Amino acid sequence: MARAAVNLPTIAHVAVLVVVDNTTDRPDLLGEHGLALWIEADGHRVLLDTGQGEALEHNAPRLGLALAQIDAVVLSHGHYDHTGGLPFVLDRAAKARVFAHPAAVGGRFSRRDAPPHKAIGLPEEAGISLEERGPKVTWTEGPTKVVPGVWVTRAIPRRTAFEDVGGDFYTDEACAQPDAVPDDQAVFLRTERGLVVLCGCAHAGLVNTLDFVTDLAGEDSVYAVIGGLHLGRASPERLERTAEAVERYGVQVLAPAHCTGETAARFFAKRFVDTCVGCGAGTWFALT
Repeated sequence: MARAAVNLPTIAHVAVLVVVDNTTDRPDLLGEHGLALWIEADGHRVLLDTGQGEALEHNAPRLGLALAQIDAVVLSHGHYDHTGGLPFVLDRAAKARVFAHPAAVGGRFSRRDAPPHKAIGLPEEAGISLEERGPKVTWTEGPTKVVPGVWVTRAIPRRTAFEDVGGDFYTDEACAQPDAVPDDQAVFLRTERGLVVLCGCAHAGLVNTLDFVTDLAGEDSVYAVIGGLHLGRASPERLERTAEAVERYGVQVLAPAHCTGETAARFFAKRFVDTCVGCGAGTWFALT
């Protein structure tokens, strides 16, 4: 076991609620292409991502969530489907700090067959909300404590040769400058059962993400992985090598969400029959 790079205490009570996802577990909730996870950790409340906005605004009251109680909002990266609900949240969460990588702000585009290409970056209103939060914004240039026991990684090192960002992403409207999504980061914490890793999209690759989190935590196993894995375009080889990493780290709860892709989700469900679980909006994970 490696020496830990961060001070990661064991949290006695951890629960994660899926607020926004492409799918829902309840008929009264909205689904949308996006992700938001509500994290409760020993009395602290953290929101990882905010979806596009509409689903979060609809789902939060139906899930009984008091947004004013949020201590922190973490942005996994600067795409619209993770940041669109930021104005709605920050209007209600006056005390919340925001944690984002500096590269989350800026132009981002997804190439289409013909121009105009799709703008997919931080929406203008979300950018304004971020500016208005001012000194309550922490730019995560290194591993950063969000609340006691809950950390965000910073940009995840890209070490594997078989993982890519999962799509045709660019920083300019003409789609000439590739976007490596350098702001991609994950949230992690430790429970009595082990490490929990929460991903927005895992644009850096799930293997890179797990490698980095375990290095930071000084651990050689992971209890749970929840969130988007962005494997819609993954080759069979990449899926296999990702599954091997899940096995190597002994993951006991695997909850693919949002951008994982149907083929990858079916692959994991078949490969990990006892550990792969659904992750639609309304799903609660009691992790302690």
